[in-house]
Amino acid sequence: MHAPVSGSPGTAPAVPSPALSLSPALLFLLVFVEGFVSLGAEILALRRLVPHVGSAITVTAPTIAFFLLALALGYQAGGQVAGDYLARVRRNFLLAAALIALGLAGPVVELAFARLQPAPVAWAVVVCGVLCPVAWLLGQTVPILTNLLRHERVGARSGAALYWSTLGSFLGALTLSMGVMQWLGVGAAVLVCAGLLLTAVPALGRAAGARLPSAAAALAIAGMALVANLVLPQQIETAYATYRVEAVAIPGYVAPEVLRINNSPASILDAGEPPRYARYIRRLRDLLLDELGFRGRSVLVLGAGGFTLSHREPLNRYVYVDIDPAVKEIAERDFLREPVRGEFVAADARAHLRETAARHDAVVVDVYSALTSIPAHLVTREFWRATRAVLKPGGVLAANLILDRELASPYARSLLASIQAEYGACAVEVLFRDRPQGNVLVICSAPSTAHAAQEPALPYTDERNRADLDVLRGS
Repeated sequence: MHAPVSGSPGTAPAVPSPALSLSPALLFLLVFVEGFVSLGAEILALRRLVPHVGSAITVTAPTIAFFLLALALGYQAGGQVAGDYLARVRRNFLLAAALIALGLAGPVVELAFARLQPAPVAWAVVVCGVLCPVAWLLGQTVPILTNLLRHERVGARSGAALYWSTLGSFLGALTLSMGVMQWLGVGAAVLVCAGLLLTAVPALGRAAGARLPSAAAALAIAGMALVANLVLPQQIETAYATYRVEAVAIPGYVAPEVLRINNSPASILDAGEPPRYARYIRRLRDLLLDELGFRGRSVLVLGAGGFTLSHREPLNRYVYVDIDPAVKEIAERDFLREPVRGEFVAADARAHLRETAARHDAVVVDVYSALTSIPAHLVTREFWRATRAVLKPGGVLAANLILDRELASPYARSLLASIQAEYGACAVEVLFRDRPQGNVLVICSAPSTAHAAQEPALPYTDERNRADLDVLRGS
């Protein structure tokens, strides 16, 4: 936009707009902050949802879709603003900062999922009540501030604004996910996003002629942000998961504690001698130590949980693989209260299988991002083929799955079929018959290299019954 010129004789001279007191550099900085925070809010929302609804594509895709829809509506709304540009941006920044600071705080999201059932209702409240309004408010920034950029052509103005906004989104995605969340936690990332918006408010307020109210509102929101994300009780959070250790009452256990990962019970440990563990861990220890007689063997465990499989078990070598680098320190400090027995590798399970040259006598698969949510890339036939590739001849696969007790759901039938497509027939043990869903252990032996060339199994019929001949062939 060109600077206004003096009017003709007999007319009052034009009054310079307060907006023109903002330098182009500051205008671009505001657009950069919008891009940084808008994508940061999306990342924060996705991370807050993981403990409650998992990270399956059926959760992430709708979340991203609604975010983009709200952003598009924000672009449209911003394009219709015809005046008071900086006052509108200032108001939007204040409202967005309040929504992020409170609506994406850990205790607030926990409360939403605790009080609003079923879980999709709470998901809708978080996404449509917090994330989408933030996207709509911040989406207005680029078309509004484009009116204040001094370029000869509209294309040059919009291109410059979109460049800085997208650059902000790029850096926001990297710094929040790879830096702030990793080192300081999710709550710190919430404060960073809210703080960036609030830092811009005083400058916007001065330029728009509203000094004290803007500063006072920003200070009030900053105070609420600190309370919601630092003062209120917080769970232990990392970029990957939420952790909590709590005392529980379980018949037959002595002062047991449960390690909850993403609000789901992952491991149990009591104060008895010898200690007692979760039922599926006890069954796995019996299988490896008693039934298979493992001594001096190598066991690869995909999904560390509370590291209880090797707890006070010096007879074998254990290698734990978990995507969260912080899980070992958390388990040692807050749950086991002693060093983990075994080696720890911080990596995605499938990536580790692809890259490792080591071979193991057993592979234990115990990978969950929520109570019943296994990451989708860890249920495919290709994944189970990769587990078979790292087993020594005669090695054993043991997978802990959460399935329905009848094994009749499409998910249960397809998951078992995926495993047995690579391993052949496997033993399937339903550990809990008294509940709709529970631990199911699938135990398989690594097939010989000739497995793929074996003739397909066919059912016996009265007309063609080869049972006696097959018994002789297998003896």
